[in-house]
Amino acid sequence: MNSAARAVNIDDLRRLAKRRLPRVVFDYIDGGSGAEFTMRENCRIFEAVTFRARNAVARMDCRLQTTVVGTPIALPFLLAPVGSSRLFFPRGECVAAAQAGAAGTIYTLSTLSGCALEDVKAAATGPVWYQLYLLGGREAAEGAIVRARDAGYRALVVTIDTAVAGQRERDVRNGGAELVSGNLWRMLPHIPQLLARPRWMLDFLRDGGMMKFPNVVIPGEGVMAYEDVGAALERSTVSWDDMGWIRDAWRGPIVIKGVLSSEDARRALDVGAEAIVVSNHGGRQLDCVSATLRALPEVVEAVGGRSEVLLDGGIRRGSDVVKALCLGARAVLIGRAYAYGLGAAGGAGIARAIEILRSDVVRTLRLLGCLDVAALNRSYVEL
Repeated sequence: MNSAARAVNIDDLRRLAKRRLPRVVFDYIDGGSGAEFTMRENCRIFEAVTFRARNAVARMDCRLQTTVVGTPIALPFLLAPVGSSRLFFPRGECVAAAQAGAAGTIYTLSTLSGCALEDVKAAATGPVWYQLYLLGGREAAEGAIVRARDAGYRALVVTIDTAVAGQRERDVRNGGAELVSGNLWRMLPHIPQLLARPRWMLDFLRDGGMMKFPNVVIPGEGVMAYEDVGAALERSTVSWDDMGWIRDAWRGPIVIKGVLSSEDARRALDVGAEAIVVSNHGGRQLDCVSATLRALPEVVEAVGGRSEVLLDGGIRRGSDVVKALCLGARAVLIGRAYAYGLGAAGGAGIARAIEILRSDVVRTLRLLGCLDVAALNRSYVEL
């Protein structure tokens, strides 16, 4: 039996990932920006919401199915875009896409992927979305959009909260920028943490060593080399004015990710977003912004049913998923929850993360006395 199969909850998978991964890689998954207040608050805020159960309800099978941007899915949660997943496990994005499809849900591929989007689509057994950063400039972004459209990606997720990169202090202390600099003298002080994880190192080398960004092809330069993610994000700012040419290039459903206020929700509606993701980037951008569950009701009210509202950030248990649905989310996106599984045991770890959450959603629904996620509403929670 693999170690992930014995995991009881997501925190167990986190501990397994910490045991397998070098510190710099684990902290890239696990850390947030600044003092990490928002990252912690994303989780803590779920404790402030309690359930109002309906008891003595006849036991029947629970219905978890929902539809997101026209795509039916078997679970009320999707796999969020997580950059550099290939550093966590060989061919990490392909592995994650396959597991999402096996579970009957959507996988969202990050621009900052180590696997080509065509390879990820080929590995996927279910629907896939493509998340867009404007890395490499407009021409490079348009090229990726066309490739994703031609490959059969169902929706384009435009992330709007990366005007500059958040100050991720763990990455600074661990020498993240130095390790990808290519300068041996800068790298040397930080290499021992990699050598301390020989199993990961062997997997890393067998998978080709330092990844590139194959979905970012810069005209005249070719495929973008891997670099400090913070520096890359600072050159990929998107504005509302960009949504016109992005929509023209994509010609399909657009999801706006990174909305925390009614003002941005209305701007997203103005540019024709089919769905909005209430997100603070997992607490990895501006610290001390609202936890996503706290911001959710305001965004739901502003949207008024004109667009689907999704949520990410802080989801660690199936009860968290149910609380978000009660407060108006159509579905949620999980990021760290499956990234811990990937880092712990590859595909088996992701499968276990999904099963932990699925089982907990079912258990929560039965104890709550609501057997269909579509019937959840605010009457089932106490704020």
